[in-house]
Amino acid sequence: MKKTLVASAILFSLVACSSQQAPSQNTESTAVSAAQTQAVNQAFNDFKHHFIEEYWVLSPDHAVYAGRYELDGILVLPDMQQREAEKRFAEKKLIKLGRFDIEQLNENNASDYHIIKNELESILWYNKSLKRHEWDPSIYNVANTIGLILNTPYKSLEERLLVVLRRMEKVPAYYQAAAISLNTPTIPHTELAIQQNKGAMALFKGKLPKLVNESSLSSREKNVLLESAEKSTLAINDYVTWLESKLVELKTNGNAKDFRIGEALYEEKFALDIFSDLTAEQLYNKAVAEKKRVHGEIIKITDKLWPKYFADTAMPADKLKATKQLIDHISVKNVKRDEFVSSIRAQIPELEAFVYENNLIEMDLEKPLVVRETPEYMRGYAGASISAPGPYDAKANTYYNVTPLDNFTDEQAESYLREYNHWLLQILNIHEAVPGHYTQLVHSNKSPSLIKSIFGNGAMVEGWAVYTERMMLEQGYGDFEPELWLMYYKWNLRVIVNAILDYSIQVKGMSEQQAMDLMVNEAFQEQAEAAGKWRRATLSQVQLTSYFTGYSEIYALREALKSRTGQNFNLTNFHNQFLSYGSAPVPIIKKMMFSDYVKNH
Repeated sequence: MKKTLVASAILFSLVACSSQQAPSQNTESTAVSAAQTQAVNQAFNDFKHHFIEEYWVLSPDHAVYAGRYELDGILVLPDMQQREAEKRFAEKKLIKLGRFDIEQLNENNASDYHIIKNELESILWYNKSLKRHEWDPSIYNVANTIGLILNTPYKSLEERLLVVLRRMEKVPAYYQAAAISLNTPTIPHTELAIQQNKGAMALFKGKLPKLVNESSLSSREKNVLLESAEKSTLAINDYVTWLESKLVELKTNGNAKDFRIGEALYEEKFALDIFSDLTAEQLYNKAVAEKKRVHGEIIKITDKLWPKYFADTAMPADKLKATKQLIDHISVKNVKRDEFVSSIRAQIPELEAFVYENNLIEMDLEKPLVVRETPEYMRGYAGASISAPGPYDAKANTYYNVTPLDNFTDEQAESYLREYNHWLLQILNIHEAVPGHYTQLVHSNKSPSLIKSIFGNGAMVEGWAVYTERMMLEQGYGDFEPELWLMYYKWNLRVIVNAILDYSIQVKGMSEQQAMDLMVNEAFQEQAEAAGKWRRATLSQVQLTSYFTGYSEIYALREALKSRTGQNFNLTNFHNQFLSYGSAPVPIIKKMMFSDYVKNH
């Protein structure tokens, strides 16, 4: 599929160039051809419309996340019948998709064609090959969508509570289907499922009853809701109890499934999830080389800063040890434990002001960003994340989820705060909020292509956030302070090592100790951060490569266009145009931006 995309990009350029030079041979045939092309594109637009509408029926939860609420009361059971329906849908749509001649599609439709094809192939592969439903108990959690419904005022509170009631009626059957589907769980995914579903119980026992009592529903309706919430809580508790028993069995008998998926599945998943021109192995090799380069850059800064902090101490001969010593020394400058969330909230306006003052990217003040503590049912995977609305309800809040340090010991909290010190906290906020995820996803919702907004590519989304970290510093954020650049390179090493780590663990069988050594000694991470990343690497596959893949592709695209346009290159225009294509894979955006360049030059 990737080779086809590249080939069609080359073909497009050749056709575009030759069409400008070749004389018109037959005006009538040209008109017929134009009419045929228009008809094909209209047919494809109709296909896209029906594809999206049928997709929402198949997956009402995804519809809610996209801002489509017509089917918000439907809780789909994760059973064999649903999986067969997904397979039939994907197979039938692939047949219909294959009837279109991609060479007759306009540029926007041709790119949507590849995205739809990738999505359909992913549905089949996840069902037939990865079979995550058999070994990952954490994918079964009713609280995520219900929490979104309760937090998003797209209807009155009373209407949304009744929507939740309809969903809760199926919660017991949902978890029964989940237990039936699970054949050979892994230990890490079972532990995560227990943690997050305990958080789900907190939603049904805490926030939901509170909202019910605050509502203007009748006493009878309130009682029905509270009774249903109690039944849902019991069903979740039964699932958690069953998982806890299963966990003991897995650890005792040693019959747990390995969380590593192996090389063949990893390469296939990388191709579908990341949508890169590289294979997973090529990306791994690229990351190894980049790690060496960044080590050289960070050592230069260490040489510069060493006399400032260690005037009377000789620098260790091992420059990486010297860098680690310097980073450890200055990382004591950090926020207080109980001010972690509030300090992040306070910094967002500063980032927005810098972007505005330097006219780096078009911003939309009408799209609110709310910094909040991560809901309990979402904790256990990442310390910070963004929950953004979909294109159908683009004016809804974007939530910047920050996990407080409540459950950390004093030692763990100290380690975590050293990791997210004064400088790294700024880079984190650039990544997650402005002009990273929050800004990009606001732009994505404005894309004229719903396909590109709905089926967002993870490597593009994460890559953009990583790209903005470097871009902001290049444009003078932080006044080129060497300490900030030192911490940036430390952070960038995390991105690079994520890719190395993920491939090494999933394909090469890297052990926990080897992973910790890599993260602590070569990427200068704190023990708490490294331990959390090891856990995350046991819970996901490929996703950790998305940061480096997307970042390196976006940066290379920018530099290539800058080289072609010379003094006419405009960074702001590049950013706005790049973000105008929704959350499409970078290779597709690259093709469209180079095509635009050819047309205008």
